[in-house]
Amino acid sequence: MARSMQKAKGSVTGSAGRFGPRYGRFVRKRVAESEKISRAAHRCPRCDVVAVKREGTGIWGCRKCGFKFAGGAYQPQTPQLRIALRTIDRALGKEV
Repeated sequence: MARSMQKAKGSVTGSAGRFGPRYGRFVRKRVAESEKISRAAHRCPRCDVVAVKREGTGIWGCRKCGFKFAGGAYQPQTPQLRIALRTIDRALGKEV
């Protein structure tokens, strides 16, 4: 009988692989997720091109138009900012 091979549950690859077996699986998984988001290219709020990269903690810059802005430490838009922008859009939509 052929048995199917089960994938290893604790395998964490990517940027968190540099930690080896240290710190536990879930901590390494969270580090890998946050670093994947922070190192990805994001959409620029000014020119609307996917060219925004992280320059430092909370500092984001567009490589196309040169626009620099402050954002979250690991994401250009934090969940709280998204909520605030949605609230502003609703308020402006009701008044206009």
